Amino acid sequence: MNERVVLYTRKDCHLCDNARDLVRGVCADEGVAWREVDVDSDPAVRARLSDLTPVVEVDGVQVGYWRIRPELVRLALDTGPGVEGDRAVGGQ
Repeated sequence: MNERVVLYTRKDCHLCDNARDLVRGVCADEGVAWREVDVDSDPAVRARLSDLTPVVEVDGVQVGYWRIRPELVRLALDTGPGVEGDRAVGGQ
């Protein structure tokens, strides 16, 4: 199964717990697969995303970090896979 949504998290992170609940709910509503990756499990991922955790990517494009906004995740899912654009956004 190809997951369209990837959530990058780390242990003992309350923002990550919130993001997990949000992503789980949005993906369930949209009928989309997702997976979670611990940023501390891979040095390259940790170097790239550590300061931004949690991070959400949809179809390989970053759509949020820190405080994830469900409407941005939904918009990215509605846009469809493989669509390039100015979808990368910040948190808060």
